[in-house]
Amino acid sequence: MTIQSAPATLCSELKSRIDLRQARVAIIGLGYVGLPLALLYTEQKFPVTGFDIDQRKVSTLAQGGSYIFRIPATEIQEARSKGFEATSDYARLTQADAIIICVPTPLNAYHEPDLSYITNTAQAIAPHLRAGHLVILESTTYPGTTEEVMIPILEKGNKHGLKAARNGASAGQEFFVAFSPEREDPGNQTVARRDIPKVVGGLDSQASDLAAALYGAIFNRVVRVSSPAAAEMTKLLENIYRCVNIALVNELKLLSLRMGLDIWEVIEAASTKPFGFHPFYPGPGLGGHCIPVDPFYLSWKAKEWDFRTRFIELAGEINSNMPYHVLDSVAKALNQHKKALNGAKVLVLGLAYKKDIDDLRESPSLTIIELLQKEGALVSYNDPYFPTVGKGRKYDLQMKCTPLENLAQYDCVLIVTDHSDYDYERIVRESQLVVDTRNATRGIRSPNIVHC
Repeated sequence: MTIQSAPATLCSELKSRIDLRQARVAIIGLGYVGLPLALLYTEQKFPVTGFDIDQRKVSTLAQGGSYIFRIPATEIQEARSKGFEATSDYARLTQADAIIICVPTPLNAYHEPDLSYITNTAQAIAPHLRAGHLVILESTTYPGTTEEVMIPILEKGNKHGLKAARNGASAGQEFFVAFSPEREDPGNQTVARRDIPKVVGGLDSQASDLAAALYGAIFNRVVRVSSPAAAEMTKLLENIYRCVNIALVNELKLLSLRMGLDIWEVIEAASTKPFGFHPFYPGPGLGGHCIPVDPFYLSWKAKEWDFRTRFIELAGEINSNMPYHVLDSVAKALNQHKKALNGAKVLVLGLAYKKDIDDLRESPSLTIIELLQKEGALVSYNDPYFPTVGKGRKYDLQMKCTPLENLAQYDCVLIVTDHSDYDYERIVRESQLVVDTRNATRGIRSPNIVHC
């Protein structure tokens, strides 16, 4: 794509508004990424408008409430006092100077990229584009999405009569476009959001300058790369790195179990090496919006170049099979207690995909519960962050949280998410059988604990 620079006045005017904290920032998608980002900009005294098609989120924010556990309602109320507001009216995008897109990018039923959230959002933005707008995509996706998918929709769908060659607005000439991958880590209490370096890749140098200025106002470091595709690939590399290494340690865990070795002891010992080793930890499967999903975006895109990403595919296979390993482990543990899985009462501890967060996305707990139920187990769950669980993209459980009472009534207590709130000594003491997928019971001696 040949990019012609937008008039210098458009760039300088927006840059000045950003520097003066006068640029209105529109955040589209007020979930685990978008809402924290909106609050950061509000803290730095930018005028911020949040957009979401979920009217329940908009109404909750309008009432000063929060639907994300780690964001207390007091933060929302403080942000509202500084001018933050939420809406579902995309016509108000004309009031914004910068538009940041933070929408989901899941996989479809065929394990292929589902870009419908991005395309639908771009279609909703296009009629309201005006000269000088800065549009930034944050949603994790394959290299080329910004230029090959989003920009054509923005250009062709614009109806405001912006001067352009192809019956619409022109990226790089009348509005600015960049990609900047989100780097949220739910539950991380050690790294402040401002201290997470922000990668940006603009369609041209002006877009890069503006995106760097916008993010530089709220993040302590901005890392510029040469293009949106380079920024898109950066995010995938980060997540594939984790996916492959988690798969490696999951496979080594399975081998260690057969060999009678404690993989957690091995990891702890290896971690003492001051160079060349970074610890990853096994578990019941991958969860979250990124690690289980993003690698397959690159695998899918690689086929365009007749290239097979074998490491990614193998890692995905190993990680996807971990819930089945948990199922087998529960069945074997019950068998040792002379009980069958069919008809057994099983209490699953933890629904969230990792400890101390209220995020169910791609959680292995959901798969494990469904697998147990298919085998005839009578499954209950407890999670302090989820009083109920209903229907999602890939599950339909319709269950209520069970209190941690009379643990002896269960044939098996299965630890899937190691929340800090749990008293593991009490759980082990009062349970007939505990199957631990997270090493949460380390240091507790009991013949009723099975590590898997």
